[in-house]
Amino acid sequence: MNFVCLILILGSVSSKEWSNTGEMNEARVYHTASVLSNGKVLIVGARETAISNTSELFDPLTQTWTLTTKTFFIRTFHTATVLSNGKVLVTGGQDENRNAMNSAELYDPSTGKWTLTAPMIDARCRHSAIVLPNGQVLVVGGLGSDDVLNSSELYNPLTDQWTRTGSLHQARFIHTLSLLTNGQVLLTGGAQTGFNVSNSTELFDSTKGTWTINSHMHYKRGGHTASLLQNGQVLVTGGSSDGYTVLTTAELFNPTDNTWTNIEKMNKKRLFHTATVLLNGQVLITGGSPDAETSDKATELYDPIQQTWIQTDNMNSGRFYHTASLLTNGSVLVAGGFSQNVEPVKTSELFIQ
Repeated sequence: MNFVCLILILGSVSSKEWSNTGEMNEARVYHTASVLSNGKVLIVGARETAISNTSELFDPLTQTWTLTTKTFFIRTFHTATVLSNGKVLVTGGQDENRNAMNSAELYDPSTGKWTLTAPMIDARCRHSAIVLPNGQVLVVGGLGSDDVLNSSELYNPLTDQWTRTGSLHQARFIHTLSLLTNGQVLLTGGAQTGFNVSNSTELFDSTKGTWTINSHMHYKRGGHTASLLQNGQVLVTGGSSDGYTVLTTAELFNPTDNTWTNIEKMNKKRLFHTATVLLNGQVLITGGSPDAETSDKATELYDPIQQTWIQTDNMNSGRFYHTASLLTNGSVLVAGGFSQNVEPVKTSELFIQ
């Protein structure tokens, strides 16, 4: 298939580089990556030939991977959220029988051990989670035991308790959450089935515990990315509009007037890619699938000041359903995912600024 690439040549081919680093101990896809307060990166879960309960740590100083203690439960399609106390909360996911889970557990970087927490109220996978300004964790939507969920709940780390909060106006999974500078949470897109994808958005007010319907995006999206820019706007990129059609489109949300604005398209169609806000404010887009079947190694940068896309060097390996983590030194660690042959990989690499 031929793709038309809109390349902005405003002097814009980046010289930043990718370098291979140590391989993980397991091939991983549908995993999570969390940057710890000590600068290391915690990877949890995997699906190779079977779902895994292993977790491992990447040390940026030695560029090596080390297995740490296993989680209590085998899981994939879960979430991992770094709490204000430095611990990592892992919630839900699918078990080895592909059933949605309500279990949750905490990783303590100071001891390298996992402890069980109170279970969520609802079993869910392919959901989303985000830390609120008050330190609580908001968990939203996802696939439940029987259906797509519109429920959301709050975890209080001080009491180890889950409480229900307001329900979404539309049940959804493979959506995104972004914490805005005003303290509200923006939810974008997602799907009710693999083909019924939404362009609707909602806003969560943590002071009231309620969701309100917000202005619609210009495009229906699931499996997309949403990034909070340094100017307070949210950049949304790619995804699929119907389970088959993969998008190059990108748009900006302005919280000041709750409006969406189309911006220049990306150079590549991307689904299940990553977007990382760099220390200089630019956004690094990596990999993804152009057709929901194969992977891509292409990367590009969005410059919010010039409002342009900048081509940069390709990754060494094509991948989608991978993770990307901004390290304390400004580099970006990309790990795992599906390869060109749609096989989970152990490889990881660094984007060096």
